[in-house]
Amino acid sequence: PAGAEEPCGAEGWAQDVVPPGAAFVAAAASYRGPGNNDTRSNKALPILLWWSGSLFPHFPGDTERIDCPRGSCLVTRSRRVARHRRTKALIFYGTDFRAYEAPLPRLPHQTWALFHEESPMNNYVLSHLPGIQLFNYTATFRRESDYPLTLQWLPGVGYLRGPAVPLAEKEAWRRKGYAPVLYLQSHCDVPSDRDRYVQELMKYIQVDSYGKCLHNRELPSERLRDTSTATTEDSEFMTFIARYKFHLALENAICDDYMTEKLWRPMHLGAVPVYRGSPAVRDWMPNNLSIILIDDFDSPQELAKYLDFLDKNGEEYMKYLEYKNLGGIKNQFLLESLARREWGVNDMTLPNYLNGFECFICDRENTRVKEEQEHKKSHGKIPAPRARIAQFKHMGCPMPVPGFGSVEDLSGRDSWKEMWLQDYWQSLDQGEALTAMIHRNESHQGRFWDYMHEIFLKRTRQH
Repeated sequence: PAGAEEPCGAEGWAQDVVPPGAAFVAAAASYRGPGNNDTRSNKALPILLWWSGSLFPHFPGDTERIDCPRGSCLVTRSRRVARHRRTKALIFYGTDFRAYEAPLPRLPHQTWALFHEESPMNNYVLSHLPGIQLFNYTATFRRESDYPLTLQWLPGVGYLRGPAVPLAEKEAWRRKGYAPVLYLQSHCDVPSDRDRYVQELMKYIQVDSYGKCLHNRELPSERLRDTSTATTEDSEFMTFIARYKFHLALENAICDDYMTEKLWRPMHLGAVPVYRGSPAVRDWMPNNLSIILIDDFDSPQELAKYLDFLDKNGEEYMKYLEYKNLGGIKNQFLLESLARREWGVNDMTLPNYLNGFECFICDRENTRVKEEQEHKKSHGKIPAPRARIAQFKHMGCPMPVPGFGSVEDLSGRDSWKEMWLQDYWQSLDQGEALTAMIHRNESHQGRFWDYMHEIFLKRTRQH
């Protein structure tokens, strides 16, 4: 609790690890914050604890002072300060967050912050209301989160304007036997069930599939077959995949604003993404005709007919690349969003989003501390700061559905059905179990599965 005595040596810990004058000894890359007028010594600063220590965005030590626009904080990955009275916020990485490992009891003077830029499939607990409401601050791919990471895979406008392989050259590759459509995926059996859709599409149009999923063609060199090459913007790899007219760009999970390199990379190369992913993807596109949405078509057969039409009509196909022309990017929302974001992608002159979110929390925790002090001094005349709680729309991803057909069409032993539907609904139970433990001031993580069993029995009685 807030009034508890400090752990032995806690003040000495804060002072010794970051001595005066050593502020910002190291931050991510070469970026240093804008500074401020905060003259407090390190031992007077709020502490932010990266519970997911592997993401601690500083080096080489375990603790650093950060100087943010509104004030300074100490940030650390050392869990020995987890119960310190000055440790005001715990920062969790969504992929690593496990309800059954959460630090308990949850202390009333601490906020929880969530950083989760990855796929919703990595942790469906966060897609349910009980899960996301465990947190006070959020940085997710959703534009509604406190610190949105929506355009994390788009370096800037210039990336979209990269030149395309000329249509005549693409036609030449077609005559050499290349398919009109590329599929390059080695992560199979995912919540979006994309392989099931692509397999059906393959019945109606030629698709070259080079990855482990639905593999039907070999990459032209041993070097390109190295899986590490396909995860980077390697020049040989990019030159090869740019030959294709269409790229099947299907995200591994479906959620508003979850868009990855599967979308932006083909746009950079001047191929046309055939996309399934964020239902709100049109909001972010450079113009009204730059991608083909799978869900606009009633069936894979109808989509195949349209792709075949574009393949045979170069003038119609080229309309999808007009955004690369001068003045072709007409979406002001996209342009303004890129101009407004404070962090950079592969830009050492700007903070990365880890440092940016860290300062976001630091500034808000300094504000909260000040408001609490004013409330206390006024003997209640000034209201206490209101608790900030994340909302469903900060993540809120829908239940997975089959990539083609309906759940009713799947056999009882279908591996996708057994894996992802079960994971989605068990994640709801886990969020509810941890919420109940926090409300009851539970201090033993080991009791998590007892709470899960209680929820299971309750659901069984209701049904």
